[in-house]
Amino acid sequence: MTEQKPRNRGIYILPSVLTTFGLFAGFYSIIASINGDFTIAAISIMVAMLWDTLDGRVARLTNTQSAFGAEYDSLADLVSFGLAPALLVYLWGFSGLGRFGWLAAFVYLACAALRLARFNTQVGSADKRYFQGLPSPAAAGVIATMIWLKIWAFAFFDSDVISIGYIGYYLGAVITIICGLLMVSNVRYYSFKELDSKKASFRFLLAIVLSLIVLLYKPNIVLFTGFFLYLLSGPFITIIGINKRRIEKKKIKTT
Repeated sequence: MTEQKPRNRGIYILPSVLTTFGLFAGFYSIIASINGDFTIAAISIMVAMLWDTLDGRVARLTNTQSAFGAEYDSLADLVSFGLAPALLVYLWGFSGLGRFGWLAAFVYLACAALRLARFNTQVGSADKRYFQGLPSPAAAGVIATMIWLKIWAFAFFDSDVISIGYIGYYLGAVITIICGLLMVSNVRYYSFKELDSKKASFRFLLAIVLSLIVLLYKPNIVLFTGFFLYLLSGPFITIIGINKRRIEKKKIKTT
């Protein structure tokens, strides 16, 4: 009978400090939303996403992963990518939609919490190439850049007969609910974790440089497009996988 190696329960300073930076960015986004600085609130969520990416990469590169770090990271993610985006969209435009507005924000928040809880229970057993469900940072990115881009900018134009703006707010609420439901779905999303161990080619590095140039020129447009395409990629990958399995089953039956 072999003894099981106990999980590392220590606290590593560097990843935890980076996680704290991300938590602060999420907290600052909440403060900015309360103060009505919605663009700053959206950008703060993007900053939190950067710190969230760095703490995971640093933990893997320095071999400082721990149970404490995983739990702390999830709690920080719930604030930065769950509560902060939900409060941002509600205060930005959903507060005028009545019950539907706060329900849309709550559905997103609840789904973010469920997604993070499920992720923690699957650590070590899930396929590292894919995420099960839309990652909470990506969902928060869709919402934050959607507001930063002001995709429903026509919400500011009113008519004497009907407030055209509410059409845009309802559209935003539907997108928010879709993001929440995709987080708790079984739709697969590419994780990009395999890129950590691969050598980058010259063309890949050139593509990154060009992408950064375009990003700096129109960050809100580029980021929203990227996050929205990633949101759509999950159903596309899942459908392709289902079709492949069906073809393989047919081949097995015919042989």
